[in-house]
Amino acid sequence: MIIKKNTTNLLVTLSFLLILPFIQKQWFNLYSLNINDISFYLILYYLSGAICPSLVYVNSLKNYTLYNFTTDKSHSIKIIKGKRLLLLVAINLIFLSYLIADYIYINFDLIFNLFLEGINVPTPDIPQFSFFIFLITILLIFKKSRFLLKKIILVNFILISLCLWHLQINNISVDDQFHIYRYFGLNDLNLINLFILLSLEISFYTWSFLSYKNNLSDWIVPKPQKGDVIPFLNILIFYFFIIIYYLILT
Repeated sequence: MIIKKNTTNLLVTLSFLLILPFIQKQWFNLYSLNINDISFYLILYYLSGAICPSLVYVNSLKNYTLYNFTTDKSHSIKIIKGKRLLLLVAINLIFLSYLIADYIYINFDLIFNLFLEGINVPTPDIPQFSFFIFLITILLIFKKSRFLLKKIILVNFILISLCLWHLQINNISVDDQFHIYRYFGLNDLNLINLFILLSLEISFYTWSFLSYKNNLSDWIVPKPQKGDVIPFLNILIFYFFIIIYYLILT
C-alpha cells in the first residue's frame, strides 16, 4: 500500500510538472501585454519559478536521503573488500565532497554577482578549498551531519534555481565573471544546475550504499542486489522529468 501510494504521488507530481510550464508561459504572455508595470501576472510568473525547485527539495529529502539496503553479508557470495573497497570509498568520497564544495561556491558567486555588485567572492586558493573539502568529507561520514549536508545541497539548488530564474526573466547574460560559466558548454544554465544536482544525488546514493550501517567498520560491502538498484532508477526517472520540464519551459 505504501509503495502504491508513493508511486501515485510521484505520478501526480510528474504530471503536474509537465503541465506547469504551459501555465507559466500563459502568465508570461499576460504579463508581456503590460510589461512596463508590475502586474499580478508578473508576480505569479516570478513566484512560479520556485515551484519546481521546491518539489525537487521535498521529493529528494523524502525519498533520496535515507536509504535502506540489503545487510545480509554472511550469505552474500559477491562482496567488495580490501583495496577495491578502499578505492571506491576514496573516489566517491572525494568526488562528492568536491562537488558539494564547488556547488556551494557557485551559489555564493551567483548571489554576489547579481545582487551585491562591487563585492566579489574571492576564489578560494588550493589550501582553503582543500580544507573545505576535508570538512565536508568528515561531515559525510556521520549520519546526522550527512542528512544536514543533504538539506544544504537542496537549499543550494533552490537558491541557484531562483537566481537563474531571475537571470532568465531579466535577460541577464552570463559571462566569465560567473563561476558557473565554466560549465557553460551546455548553453542552458538550468540544465547545468540539474546535472550537477543529479551527479550529487547519484554520488550521495553510492556513498549511502558504501557507508550503510556497519559496512565500513566491517570493511565488507555486499555487491548491490536488485532491490538496491530501485532507488537509483527512481532518481534517474524523476530527474528525467525535471529535465523535460525545463526543456518545455525554455
